Amino acid sequence: MTQETLTDSALIEQFLAGDHLSYEQLLSRYETKVFNLALRLTRNIEDAEEVLQDVFVTVFRKLEGFEGKAKFSSWLYRIAVNASFMKLRKRKQNKAVSINDFMAELENQEIPDRQSYGAQSDARAITNEIQDELKGAIERLPEEYRTVFVLRDVQGLSNKEVGELLSLSVPAVKSRLHRSRLMLRRRLRRFYEDYRHETKILAVGPTVMQQAA
Repeated sequence: MTQETLTDSALIEQFLAGDHLSYEQLLSRYETKVFNLALRLTRNIEDAEEVLQDVFVTVFRKLEGFEGKAKFSSWLYRIAVNASFMKLRKRKQNKAVSINDFMAELENQEIPDRQSYGAQSDARAITNEIQDELKGAIERLPEEYRTVFVLRDVQGLSNKEVGELLSLSVPAVKSRLHRSRLMLRRRLRRFYEDYRHETKILAVGPTVMQQAA
């Protein structure tokens, strides 16, 4: 069995036995996930990179005391969330960054059919506009709702895991998640309605002009 196929627990045991390559394998396994989590919480690339380094330094120091009562990934994400919050407290002004592939869809949210907007080039422009609108809507979420949304809908953690990370009850997690989804749907619904209205005006405009002539 190669290190790539070993469980987290097996890698931790090997590391504690003196095999430092096992720790490097753990880093490789979670580096991207921790960075993406830190990036979405801090909204700043430099801060996210610093959080990533801080997290793995902390993990190296504290791994010996990891008791395995929770999954290693949950324990790791807790450290990452705490480090991100600490970074936010130290640096109030954060530079917004792009969010690529932030989520596939919002629950019960209709995504317009590309064909309904005509040519493929128009569809690409609309997709970019939707991504920009989505990014802005997420970044405007209050921090307590954005954090729950990122952990649950982006990182894919369960309600129980999110609650453990943030010291919240499962009902509290569900409530904040519901509120965050509602805020996003309302914002995006207004965007789609405005866009459809503009598209309708553009579509009938030439006909009206011809009739006037």
